[in-house]
Amino acid sequence: MLSTPIFVKLALAYMVFSSVLVGAWAQFAPENFYAHFPINAHAWIALDGAFNEHLIRDVGGLNLALASLALMALLRPALIAARVVGIAALVFGVPHLIYHLTHLGIYQPVDQVGNAIALGLNVAVPMLTFLERRRAS
Repeated sequence: MLSTPIFVKLALAYMVFSSVLVGAWAQFAPENFYAHFPINAHAWIALDGAFNEHLIRDVGGLNLALASLALMALLRPALIAARVVGIAALVFGVPHLIYHLTHLGIYQPVDQVGNAIALGLNVAVPMLTFLERRRAS
C-alpha cells in the first residue's frame, strides 16, 4: 500500500484544526461565537442576523463531525478516506463560500477580504485531497 502524500496529510490536519476550532467554540460557547467570530474586532456572524442558539450549536456539531472524519483519515491514512473527507468538506464549503461571496456588502472592506480568503481556503484545502493521480486505496 502506498502512503498518503504529505500535501493530503497537511490538508487533513488543516481541516481537523479549523473544524475543531470553529466547532468547539460554536458548540460550547454559542453566544460568544455569535458575537465575536472570527475575532472580537471583526465579528462576522452578528452582522448577518439575529442570534439563534440552536443554529449556532448545529454549526458547532457539524464542524466537530467533520473534524472527527478528518482526524480518522489522518490517523489511519488511506487516500480514499482523505477523499471522502474532502468531499464532505466541499459539500459544506462550496455553498458556504458562495453565500458569503454574494453577501459581502454587510462587511467592512478588510472583513470582505478576510471572509473571502478564509472561506476560500475551506474550499481550496479540501481540493488537495484530489490532486494525487493514483487510485485511492
